[in-house]
Amino acid sequence: MSETVVFLPDQMCDARLFGPQIADLSRDQAVMTAPITQGDRIEEIASSLLDLAPTRFALVGHGMGGIVAMEVYRRAPERVTRLALVGTTPLAETPQVAALRDPQMIRVRAGRFEEVLAETFAQGDLAPGPHRREVLALVLDMARGLGTEVFVRQSRALQRRRDQQGTLRRINVPTLILCGAVDTLYPVKRHSFMAEMIPKADLRVIDDAGRMPTLEQPEAVTLALRDWLAQPLLLR
Repeated sequence: MSETVVFLPDQMCDARLFGPQIADLSRDQAVMTAPITQGDRIEEIASSLLDLAPTRFALVGHGMGGIVAMEVYRRAPERVTRLALVGTTPLAETPQVAALRDPQMIRVRAGRFEEVLAETFAQGDLAPGPHRREVLALVLDMARGLGTEVFVRQSRALQRRRDQQGTLRRINVPTLILCGAVDTLYPVKRHSFMAEMIPKADLRVIDDAGRMPTLEQPEAVTLALRDWLAQPLLLR
């Protein structure tokens, strides 16, 4: 039987971020979604995940989930059979963005959670299309369900994250780098840079998708994941 696929969602998202992919792949593949909601450091979240995950597994990380996935690979490369990084970055937080997170967390604590969510997840983050509002509504519903404490913990973890460029250079498993063509948070150019750092990485740019390609263009993303899962494992 092929390896279990472990999905790691983005900041303030749950398994529904990968709903279409889980529904499709689960017909012939073991799948699971692991939360990235516990702990206020990326290293702590990765350690908890390794306690939950199978001995060996394929790993898909979206956004913050991709940041956690890189830390998982850094810590336990022998357990990760293949890696997919979606709409993410290997870079540490810039001082400017890190400084902006503190007032956000203060506002969330002061009862202005909805206001901060509206800034964090906007319609402009998604590609124009008939399902744009529907996707944004789902993203906001996931965020509201996770709540203020998770927002604060994840914001702290993102503030303190390490640079993972060295990790990318050491990856020696089948790797998919995937992004939306109009992602403004982590643009295509950044994903091209990531793919160039990883030996034999496959870069897929999803047309008519922005920050949430798994929901904006689910069939294209699922096809890319199936192609990735069909690649032969590399000898270590």
